[in-house]
Amino acid sequence: MRFLAITLIVHRPDPVTGQQKSTYERFQEVVADAVLAEELGFDGFGVGERHERPFISSSPTVVLSHLAARTERIRLFTAVTTLALLDPVRAYEDYATLDHLSGGRLELIIGKGNGSAQRDLFQVTPEDQWDRNAESYELFRTLWRQDRVTATPRFRPELVEAEVWPRPLQQPVRVWHGSATSKESVDLAARYGDPLFSANVSHPIEPYAELVDHYRERWAAYGHDPAGIAIGAGTAGLYVARTSQEAYAAYRPVFEGQLAFQASLGLEPVFPTLEDFVERSSALVGSPQQVREKVERYHDRFGHQVVHVQADASGLSEQEHRSSLELFATEVAGPLRTALP
Repeated sequence: MRFLAITLIVHRPDPVTGQQKSTYERFQEVVADAVLAEELGFDGFGVGERHERPFISSSPTVVLSHLAARTERIRLFTAVTTLALLDPVRAYEDYATLDHLSGGRLELIIGKGNGSAQRDLFQVTPEDQWDRNAESYELFRTLWRQDRVTATPRFRPELVEAEVWPRPLQQPVRVWHGSATSKESVDLAARYGDPLFSANVSHPIEPYAELVDHYRERWAAYGHDPAGIAIGAGTAGLYVARTSQEAYAAYRPVFEGQLAFQASLGLEPVFPTLEDFVERSSALVGSPQQVREKVERYHDRFGHQVVHVQADASGLSEQEHRSSLELFATEVAGPLRTALP
């Protein structure tokens, strides 16, 4: 099994202290988290893309280019690239350039993106967002593989024997399809024989497991070799301590701060208590043994090979955050790489 640390670069007051860092400070935290993830042996570091409050991850290519210069080994992921909002030609140019600057360490997770504000910003409608996502990916995919492209897309000007530079260093860059609640992303991934990354953060396991099952069914229907399937899954939170009592005590203020934030938005919580959150969500909160067992339990249902965890402190102190990641890397990720190769 492989392990990624990801950030959506949320920029809002600390859920415990109520203090908000400056934009500059928040970006410096992201850089420090990526450097730490490489130091601890994580396999990848992911940066999201959102174009609305409370996120400042509107330029993942810029952030990842900087991280490429500050790291040497760790693979660099997008989480996710919102192709439904982007010109696929321009996105191709950015990511092909980034692939070179990172020494071929780039992998993409694509998706249509969430949020009505960013949809409005790019004049994308609920009715056309899935068509835009599929069209953009198909053109994007063609650009990776062909030196000259002729195409008549619906949502951007046509291309006639177009050359788009530079060519990526990797031939081609691997693209995962991010999936939250819809079968459209799952079917697109299966159609092209691409890996799937389940969000797996907002609800109990079963809706996500049903989409993974659908992916396997569509993969077979499209005639792909079952041995080629690759699946990743997210987690809803992370705090690892020597004992479950320590983990719950440290994470409870973080969880309660998250509940308060949801309430301020008028949202009804899916998991009303910390105990329920740890029991029924994908959150990894507890002792190393408890966290390992939970990853294994999800693996039994998903059959996934990659897990992402939260890179951000999100209300934890700097020491708590580092200690948790260190324990996860040494006493959870290490053994699971052997147990789930």
